[in-house]
Formats: sequence, structure tokens, C-alpha cells
Amino acid sequence: MKAVVMAGGEGTRLRPMTSSMPKPLLPVANRPIMEHVLRLLKRHGLSETVVTVQFLASLVKNYFGDGEELGMELTYANEEKPLGTAGSVKNAEEALKDDTFLVISGDALTDFDLTDLIAFHKEKGGLVTVCLTRVPNPLEFGITIVDEEGQVERFLEKPTWGQVFSDTVNTGIYVMEPEVFDYVQADTSVDWSGDVFPQLMKEGKPIYGYIAEGYWEDVGTHESYVKAQADVLERKVDVELDGFEISPGVWVAEGAEVHPDAVLRGPLYIGDYAKVEADVEIREHTVVGSNVVVKTGAFLHKAVVHDNVYIGQHSNLRGCVVGKNTDIMRAARIEDGAVIGDECLVGEESIIQGNVRVYPFKTIEAGAFVNTSVIWESRGQAHLFGARGVSGILNVEITPELAVRLAGAYATTLKKGSTVTTARDHSRGARALKRAVISALQASAIDVRDLENVPLPVARQQTARGSAGGIMIRTSPGVPDSVDIMFIDERGADLSQAQQRKLDRVYARQEYRRAFPGEIGDLHFPSSVFDSYTGSLLRNVDVDGIAESGLKVVVDASNGSAGLVLPSLLGRLGVDALTINPGLDEARPTESADTRRAGLVRLGEIVSSARAAFGVRFDPVGERLSLVDELGRIIEDDRALLVLLDLVAAERRSGRVALPVTTTRVAEQVAAYHGTQVEWTTTSPDDLTRVGREEDTIFGGDGRGGFIVPEFSSVFDGTAAFVRLIGLVARTQLTLSQIDARIPRAHVLRRDLATPWAVKGLVMRRVVEAAGDRRVDTTDGVRVVEADGRWIMVLPDRAEAVTHLWAEGPDDASAQALLDEWAAVVDSAGD
Repeated sequence: MKAVVMAGGEGTRLRPMTSSMPKPLLPVANRPIMEHVLRLLKRHGLSETVVTVQFLASLVKNYFGDGEELGMELTYANEEKPLGTAGSVKNAEEALKDDTFLVISGDALTDFDLTDLIAFHKEKGGLVTVCLTRVPNPLEFGITIVDEEGQVERFLEKPTWGQVFSDTVNTGIYVMEPEVFDYVQADTSVDWSGDVFPQLMKEGKPIYGYIAEGYWEDVGTHESYVKAQADVLERKVDVELDGFEISPGVWVAEGAEVHPDAVLRGPLYIGDYAKVEADVEIREHTVVGSNVVVKTGAFLHKAVVHDNVYIGQHSNLRGCVVGKNTDIMRAARIEDGAVIGDECLVGEESIIQGNVRVYPFKTIEAGAFVNTSVIWESRGQAHLFGARGVSGILNVEITPELAVRLAGAYATTLKKGSTVTTARDHSRGARALKRAVISALQASAIDVRDLENVPLPVARQQTARGSAGGIMIRTSPGVPDSVDIMFIDERGADLSQAQQRKLDRVYARQEYRRAFPGEIGDLHFPSSVFDSYTGSLLRNVDVDGIAESGLKVVVDASNGSAGLVLPSLLGRLGVDALTINPGLDEARPTESADTRRAGLVRLGEIVSSARAAFGVRFDPVGERLSLVDELGRIIEDDRALLVLLDLVAAERRSGRVALPVTTTRVAEQVAAYHGTQVEWTTTSPDDLTRVGREEDTIFGGDGRGGFIVPEFSSVFDGTAAFVRLIGLVARTQLTLSQIDARIPRAHVLRRDLATPWAVKGLVMRRVVEAAGDRRVDTTDGVRVVEADGRWIMVLPDRAEAVTHLWAEGPDDASAQALLDEWAAVVDSAGD
């Protein structure tokens, strides 16, 4: 005996879940509804089955194939147009015409005893047996009345309460004889209960009703879909669950990783190869799909999460449904009844109110408050580039596919046959992405010089030696799950704003150039890269007096790529150096603020005990530098900028220093004291680089460990800054603590405020209006200077829904009061 599974419905009431997925493929307990149906058929011996398909038919066919994996034989009857419940079965008549067959819906969850239903049909000898069940609310179903013999007396489709005469409803499961096809017109939309059954009853044909015991849920609404998940987890329905019940009601599938510190309160289900981190709380009636990542501090309760979803730190999901391939970013909140479609992006700290529908492929911006459904609107990312190139979470936002498209777009902006230098840090993620980048470049007629794992400054210097540009891939500083794809121009600097916009346009149009077979680019691995870098550095930076000074320094390589340069550098400098943490640690390609702090404390202890002149600590890619004085005290980054400024200016006695406008105005006092002047720049590193290239620039820095040594390079270079510092200290005969002590104290405070994209312009207008007749500096953002010299700076972030504020006063209390005052101005724009 054969069965027919009807799987052609669009499921319009379940949108947006069914906008890009046919209703029978919607997962219930991480398995498509239709798979539960097929497994039920197999349990009752109905392994030979015809599947009727129409809406997104190829997806159903691709998923189930010929049924071999389920131990069944599946064939398909495709409808060119919707034919109704009877018309779709008529469309499969050729496969069903020889024997009794069973019809069942592919989108209803049930555990009825089909064997007993078939036996009842054969016993009664009717033309059709309708499977019935009793429900508390029959309004959405077809009501059926049967007599004492089980013969149907009356049908009524979807009644009003005034028409309700029974709680016994039609489940859409039928056992039929082939003769029933005589009552169904071919290639026409025909329904069983609305058209065929009334005609059969009119002619006196025997139709019986079998009242089934067991579970049945027509998964036709969002409420019933979520209820079906809970019922499966509560074991109210007899279906199979993959995986292991590790504690009562807590099901975990094969390959899933659940941290011991995660809190699981069942019944719940975690799909195969999902990852649940520490301090996550997952509560009852939650289903987590396959390959889902749930980050630290997230909370899920009665949430249904489809496959390949990323749930960021401290996100909160309650009673919602999240479609596949969607990214929920840090601290986002999705309320009860909300539905997020496939492949959406829900930004950081955004809130999606209850019962909101977000259709597939939409972006909810960071900090947004969404209380109406998002159907047509789509706010794509305005710009690829952030503060560190193109950045995002590895294999969530930054994937190999994205890397290929980015590299293809970059290659398209260059001439065929150009050379691009590629490099990476020592992380596995960067290594994998760089391979994708190299393939895309070569396929776009670009020759590649691959430096492999080198410090970022080395990558910049090597790119500037004859390449049309470069690409460096590194782990985002302080964010181990994220990566930065950094694009470098022919001078070794970051791409200018104009070059970024050009790359943006090519990427958005997806007009990538491809090479003909004879044009595929070459791949080279240059040798002696570190010796070349070191030699150039020592030729250009003043190292007089170092060898004779007898200085002892402690150098912390932070287990990063900076340690690759140090062996050839320190020996040629002639300095007594103690190097710590020189080996590469693949598991730690970056470091948190706490780890960095602990490393500096340890460095200070070693400097003090070794009686060294000072200590330096490189970041993992050798771009930035932190200092510890001879007493073992940490010199904070903003203070280190003033110390190096004082040393350079005192030695040079003329020229300009490049500093961002967020730097303390104490820098002006230091520079002026030694006869130099400050060139204020924007906070963008490429603006500092621009000034760093100018002839009379003697120094630059950003107050966050980034230093420019213009005689060698116009970009941040931790190693060059280290060599410059050794020379300065050797020649000045002053300790770092003495230099620090003679520089006035600065009081600059900073605060970040969440600001929706839509009000960023309004925020800046309010700031300018509030400034009144006070002096306003618009070098970057808006800097308002008070009559007494205090200042506040307001700067909207270019990549995130955030506004940054800096304030400086004669003491911390004054700066704090100024910060509070202007934070209120910024907040008022969002009210």
C-alpha cells in the first residue's frame, strides 16, 4: 500500500518563516515537519510514498531525495499551479491507481495509529475513510458528524461559533480507494472536503469517519508552530528525537559542545554541532538548531532557533522564532511572539518587540527599537570599512566567501598584472582566509607576494617596495572571535577614504574582473623579509649612543609576530636585552584588556628586579607599543604619547608633530616648550599617515600605543618606535620616570553612547546649536571649547550606532561634569 504526502502548500500564515522555505521543511525539534510524517509512515509499513510538491518544490526534493536515507522510496508529483487538496492527489493518479492508498499532510504533526486507521477502512469497505480527532477549538478546521456505524453524515468547513455542532474535526488524513479519482477533474483546483466529499455523499457513496486517539497539531500559525515544539519536548507526541537525554528533558545531539558552566533547564533541545558557551542560560521549550553558536551570557526561553544562527553575548531571546543563517549580535533582545526570517542581521543592543515580523535578508541596525514589522525595508551596511578595515566575527560576518568577493573587488580596482602583497597574523582563522584571498587575487590576473606570518609594520614596509597594494588579515585587537581584513595602498598605508569608496562601489555592484587562463597570477614567497626590514630600520633611525650607553631593556613580544623581528634587530643594536614571551601562541592571536594589563604588571616586576632602563610590550602584530618605566610602573598609553613627544621634541627643537584632536591639550604645552608645533588631525589613522608623510613632521601618535617615526615610515610601527626610544633615552641620560614627572597631568575622560543611525545627523545639529557662541572646531566631529579652556568633543562612529564623547578639564571632576552635560544633549536627540 502506498501513501501520498501533500507538501505543496505555501503556508502564508507562517510568513516570514515560509517566505524562503516551504512549510513542510520547517523544523520541529530540529527536524522538518515532513520528516516526522515520513518516519510515522515508515513505522506503519508505508515506505513507498508519493510526495506532491508545488511551492519551492526543488527545496523539498533536494532535502529528501529518493528517501534512501529514511529507508523509504519517494517519488514526486509536481504541480505547475496550485490544484487544491484533491487536485494535487489526482496529479499523482498514475502511481496510485492500482490499490488503496493513504493521504496525509506534510505539515501536520501527529502520532496517530495509521495501521488501525487502515484496518478500520478495510473493515468498513468504504470508498473513503476520513481520519478525525477531537479539538477544543474547531473554528479553523472542518467539522464532521458520524453516525453509530462510523459513516459520515455531515461536513462543514471552518465554521463560525454559531455553526459549531461538534468538536470532531477533519485532520486531512484519508484512506481511499482508486475509484475516488473518477470524482476529481484533472488539472483543476479541487478540494476533498469542499468539492469531492459533498458530491460523494450526494450520490450515497460510503464515506466513513475514524476517530483517532493520539496527538495531532495542524502547524498552520506561529502559535501552533511554537506549541508543537513544546509538545515534542514535553513528550506529548510520540516522535523520535536525535541525540542523547543528558538529564531529564535535556536533549543534546551529536557533536554539540555545551560548556559545564551553562545553565540548562529542560525540557529543551540542542542540535548537532551547536556550541553553547559559559554562563549561557537556556530554559524550557527552547530548541537550538544545528551549528548554532550561543555566546557567553545569552539567555533563551521558549525560543525556536533554526540552523546556523549566531547568538551574541548577553542576547536575550524569549518566545521568538529565529530563521536560519541569521546573526543576532551582542546584547540584542527579541521579545515574545517575534519572528525573524532567514539570513537577517540583528544589530548590537537592538530591541525587537513582541509579535514583530522581520522578513528574510533584512538588517536591523545596532541600537534600533523595532515595534512594527519589517517587510520591504532593508538597511544594508552603508560602508564596508570600519576603523580597522573590514571587520567582523570569523565565519559569521567574515567568511571565506566574503573574503573571496572582497579580494576580487580589490583586484578589479587594480591593473591586470599588478602585484599585491599578502600577510597574516599567527591565527588559524587568518591563515584560512588568506588562502581564499590569494586564490581570488590570482584568478583576477594579480600576482601575489605572500609574506605569510609577519608583523603588520613589516607587511606595510614590504608592500611599499613595488607592490600596487597589500592585504593583511589579523585577529581584531581584543576580540578573539573577530578578524580584520586590512587593505594597504602602494605606500604601505591604509587605503584613503576615496580608495575605500571605490572598493565599496565595485563590491556593491559585484562586477568582478576574471582572468583568462593565460592571465592567472603568479604566487611568490619572498626571502629575507625580516633582515630587509631590520636593515632599513637601522639605516633610517638614529641609533647613535645606544651601543655605548650600556642600557638594559626588557622586551615582551606577547607571543606574537613582533618576536619574529627581534632576534635580528636586538643583536645589531648592541643593547643588553631580556626578551620574554618570544614564541608564537596560535591559540592567543590577540589579548583582552585584562590580559594586556596583567602582562604589563608582570613586565614591570621583571624590569624592576632586573634594574633595566625600561620595558616595552608589543601588541601581537607588532603595531603598537606599551611602556613600563625603570621603577616597574606602567606608563599609560596616553601618558606614553606625551613622554615620547617630549623626548623627540627636545632633541629635534623644530618641526611638527601629528596628533588626533582627541589628544590632551597638554601636548601643545610640551611641543611649544621645545620649539615644535602640533598639527591636529582627525581620529582616522590615514589622516595621521598623511601628515606623517610631510617633510617637516618629526613625530606622530594616537594615544593608544600607536607611534609614527616619520624618518622610517608614516604608519604606526611598534618596532620603529622601540628603536627610536632606545636612542633617545641613551642620548638624553634621563629616565622615563624623570621625563614623565616633568610633564603636567592631563584630565581627559571618554564616554560612548548608543545612537541609532537615523538620529546621528540630528545629534550633531543639536550639539552645534547647544554650542551657541562658544568656539567650535570641526576638524573631526564637533569640538566645543569653553571660555576657560575646557573642551568637549562629540564624534559619531562611522561603522557602529554609537556616538563618542571626550572631555578635558583642569581636573577629573570638571571633565566629568562637562561629559555629563553634553551626554544629556546627545541623549535628547533620541527622545
